[in-house]
Amino acid sequence: MSQVTNTPYEALEVGDKAEYKKSVEERDIQLFAAMSGDHNPVHLDAEFAAKSMFRERIAHGMFSGALISAAVACTLPGPGTIYLGQQMSFQKPVKIGDTLTVRLEILEKLPKFKVRIATNVYNQNDELVVAGEAEILAPRKQQTVELVSPPNFVAS
Repeated sequence: MSQVTNTPYEALEVGDKAEYKKSVEERDIQLFAAMSGDHNPVHLDAEFAAKSMFRERIAHGMFSGALISAAVACTLPGPGTIYLGQQMSFQKPVKIGDTLTVRLEILEKLPKFKVRIATNVYNQNDELVVAGEAEILAPRKQQTVELVSPPNFVAS
């Protein structure tokens, strides 16, 4: 477990930045399919995917969205943040084995603790795979919390 300290609304500044990285593994694709119910064969069936426009299996688009959510919740502003909305535009497919970096940047502080954040995702070649922007409700008070490790999941 690790400790994370959030950045409350008053301490946020336009231009503040943070990053969150994750490599996309086979296990991630399987767990995301099981959790979401999205069993599209382009994500799960190599033979089907080989005949698609992608020529190979790709990660679910919303997997990148989940990483954006993790970045906002765990890095900037961090714990206590409430999501109000997310806009995303998928630019390139994400492949198994890619290492994704979510880059966050505070764009605007709005009234009533609301904040606009750029939420762009890049692959290991620094290619933009998801362009996005979120509106969040920033935490009002600074707090430090322990991030709890998820349980180990066993394939059934």
